[in-house]
Order: sequence, then structure tokens, then C-alpha cells
Amino acid sequence: MENTPVFWVGFNAFVLAMLMLDLLVFNRRAHVVSIREALGWSAFWIALSLTFNYLVYRTMGPQAGLEFLTGYLIEKSLSVDNLFVFLLIFSYFQVPQQYQHKILFWGIIGALVLRGIFILAGAALLAEFHFLVYVLGAFLVYTGIKMASSGSEPEIDPDNNPVVKFLSRHLPITSKLDNGKFFVRKEKLLFATPLFVVLVMVETTDVVFAADSIPAILAISRDTFIVYTSNVFALLGLRALYFALAGLMKLFHYLHYGLSLILIFIGGKLLIAEIYVLPMSISLGVVGLILVVSVVVSLWFPKPQAPAE
Repeated sequence: MENTPVFWVGFNAFVLAMLMLDLLVFNRRAHVVSIREALGWSAFWIALSLTFNYLVYRTMGPQAGLEFLTGYLIEKSLSVDNLFVFLLIFSYFQVPQQYQHKILFWGIIGALVLRGIFILAGAALLAEFHFLVYVLGAFLVYTGIKMASSGSEPEIDPDNNPVVKFLSRHLPITSKLDNGKFFVRKEKLLFATPLFVVLVMVETTDVVFAADSIPAILAISRDTFIVYTSNVFALLGLRALYFALAGLMKLFHYLHYGLSLILIFIGGKLLIAEIYVLPMSISLGVVGLILVVSVVVSLWFPKPQAPAE
């Protein structure tokens, strides 16, 4: 395995083929995704990710393998916050379950493109301007502290979303879902449907979350191939993870604080890099330990139920 343009094209072609197989064969018809189906797809994507991780380990060396696994674990963990927000968006717009898979599919396609651009730009800046490493470290520490102080309940405000407001002013939008279509033509005019508005909300939300997750992975590895592929594999399993955990996500109410600690830890690691370089194996162990403790504590001390009115 080599980090060459040909391999980048081949990797993205493989990912696109897998996504098309998912959309056009396994999920050709809109349907409610069962927990069993979601768990099966989650297991498939995780197994595929770990297989790729093994290939990286064998061909690029143990350090690259550990960097991929750490980056994948961090991105997968931070994506849980995305799942909370997706759940809120779907509830706010009252999106039927049979259309949620389609929205997440196209949302992830857009996320792959945008994150690829962010990763290449970020890696280029870090390579050109070394002092940005400390800026990145301070940003991650600040983000972690801000995330912890903001509480564990994510909020959305579609009415004040600038992109949604722009769409409402410049694009005619129907009031009906129109069988899960994003656009419909009526009397020779093209109208967007509410599902397109939801897709825009999902995309803009991911851009916001990418501002946290991509710097975190760039702090783990400067190899754009490792950063990109770990990001891609984490995103590929995001839809299945959503449907598998949709009813359980509220149980992990302390995970939010665990993610905050991870960001602070990674930022601190960057800030002291000139004094002491922490081995990647220790970084992976710390990240894994924080995640496990966060989940165990969440289950051990469940969140009190709000009294019924």
C-alpha cells in the first residue's frame, strides 16, 4: 500500500462503489431500518475498517497502524454528538423513519467531500507554518473546555440557521414530502421539498462538527492519507450507528464529558510536543480508557427522568 495519487483514486472509487451498492441494491426502496439491520451494517463497517487498519499496519508500519486506529476511534466517538443532533433535526422536521436513511446517505456523501478538502488544507497549513501546531493545541483545549461547560444536551435552532434562512428566501419550498424527493417540478417551476431543507441542516451541522473532529485527528497524525481514510471509515458507519443507537443515545449522557476530556488531552499533547512526545500507544490507551469510563459511568448512574406533567 502506497500513499500515491493512484491509490487515492482507487480508495475513493472503492468507497463510492460501496455507497452505491448500499443505496441502489440493499436500500433501493425507502423503508424503516430495523435495529437488527442497523446492527448488521454497523458490524460490517467496523469489520471493514479494522481490516483496512490491518492492511495499514502491515504495509505502512506499526506507527501508521496505531495512528489510523486512534484517529478512527476519536472520529467515531465524536460522531456520537452528530447522532444526537441528527435525532433532534429529524424530530423537529418530523421526518418519517423510511426517509431518514436517504438523507443520511447524501449527507455523508457531502461530508466526505467537505472533510477531504478540510483535511488537505489543514495538513498543508501545518506543514508550512509550524507555529500553527500550538494554535491547534490551544484550540482543542479551548473546545474541550467549552464542550464540557455547555452541558450534554445539544441544541438546534433551524429557524435561525443562516443557510436555511437563505434557502427560504431564495428557493420555493413545498409543504409536502412528495414521496421522499428532494426536488419536484410543478407547473414548470422547480420546488425544493422539506427533505432538502433537512439535508442542508445535516450538512451544515456536519461542517460545524468537522471543526472539532478534523483538528483532533490532525493532532494525531500529519499523514493526510491516514487522517482521511480514518475519517472516511468512521463516517461510512455513521448511518448504521444512528439507527442502531437512536433509542439508546440518551443513555450515554456522560459521554459528552468524556469527549471533552479527549479533546483537552489531545490538545495538551500538542502543546508539550517540543518537551515530550507521548507514544501513540499511550495516546490510544488514554482515549480508549476515557471512552469506556464515560459509557460505564453513564450506565451506572442513569440520568434522572423528568417528572411527567
